[in-house]
Amino acid sequence: MTKPTLLLHICCAPCATYVVRTLREWFEVVGYFCNPNIHPEEEYALRLREMRRYAEEIGLRMFVAEYEVDRWYEAIKGTEQEPEGGKRCAICYRFRLERTARLARERGIFHFATTLTVSPHKKAAVINPIGRALAEQTGATFYEADFKKRDGFKISCQMSREAGLYRQNYCGCIFSKLERERRIKDKGEEVTFPLPFLGAPQ
Repeated sequence: MTKPTLLLHICCAPCATYVVRTLREWFEVVGYFCNPNIHPEEEYALRLREMRRYAEEIGLRMFVAEYEVDRWYEAIKGTEQEPEGGKRCAICYRFRLERTARLARERGIFHFATTLTVSPHKKAAVINPIGRALAEQTGATFYEADFKKRDGFKISCQMSREAGLYRQNYCGCIFSKLERERRIKDKGEEVTFPLPFLGAPQ
């Protein structure tokens, strides 16, 4: 029986590990790297390169979005002082999922999803309603999930280590980077996040 195709928004290679494996049980998964929030551009290039490498290893077909960093800054304008996990993050989720839903429609793909909820710092209760709303607008079906459950996050960390993936130590945008640096300065020590972003490039 032929599996339906699903377009998966991928935020980074470590998050893709467990999510791709899980979704492949029911879908023909196609990846979509759409992350203009990542700062600086050198970090974006590094994460994209790592995702391309992993996609090739696991035989994952993948689309890559334009690095629309100026449009992203315009979208989050006015929320610069919001704390991590606040309104700015919700706008960022929608920005990327909107483009995922749009590409799915253009390519005739009727299902889409995101890797975002595998992170303990990303709330499925915020992300899934955004996906549902975009599904209603585009006619596609959003695959709702909280991939961090059932040890999803723990498994993603293990899979990342086994694959030798680069695991960044901040979410992606300049605000999350500055927040991490502030915490380090305040505590006078290295601060790590309980994410599949742990560790430093080797």
